[in-house]
Amino acid sequence: HSPMYFLLFNLSLIDFSYSSTIIPKMLTSFVSKKNIISYTGCMTQLFFFCFFAISECFILSAMAYDRYVAICKPLLYTLTMSPRVCFFLLLGVYMMGGLGALAHTGNIRFLSFCAENRINHYMCDILPLLELSCNSSYVNTLVVFIFAAIDIVVPIVTIFLSYGFILSSIFHISSTEGRSKAFSTCSSHIIAVSLFFGSGAFAYLKPPSILPLDQGKVSSLFYTIVVPMLNPVIYSFRN
Repeated sequence: HSPMYFLLFNLSLIDFSYSSTIIPKMLTSFVSKKNIISYTGCMTQLFFFCFFAISECFILSAMAYDRYVAICKPLLYTLTMSPRVCFFLLLGVYMMGGLGALAHTGNIRFLSFCAENRINHYMCDILPLLELSCNSSYVNTLVVFIFAAIDIVVPIVTIFLSYGFILSSIFHISSTEGRSKAFSTCSSHIIAVSLFFGSGAFAYLKPPSILPLDQGKVSSLFYTIVVPMLNPVIYSFRN
């Protein structure tokens, strides 16, 4: 019932959910050898993928704040991370996920698809759909990169600030054992953040001219399938 495990439960739920929007359909396509998806199915997959991926960005930043309070303000931890605060943190996480998903899906819904309609990806992702459309403009691309930047940069800034204060607090600990314990408290979260944001930033914060879609697919495969699989392993080793 502690805040850390409450947030971990939601991280696991988000990981499970957003992998489930991609993997079952992908496996069905492999087995049936028919890589077909309807327009409605594609938009639904895009919405839920964006919702859970963006929610993961913000749940990781909420977990960084939790670690900051635990290490820098241990005597106020129970009060600061009360069930009420945890509820509002979680509400903010899912609200940002919903807003981002609506923005990205709405942006794609305004496009027309009049060509071969063959998506150069294993899922309905934003950049392949933009490439496929016959009326996408600079504004559509700009909307994607603005929201992607907000959804990646804002959590990263929060995480860096939290760890900046954490490092400052750790360096003021006199005992080696105390420092080691503080570092081990954060190690699992640092690994999870590095894997998820590293692959996500590589896929979305580079223009398609610099990063070809074939390379982007490898990066997408990493954060949609590999990272959700590794997160439980990372936190299990920590426990």
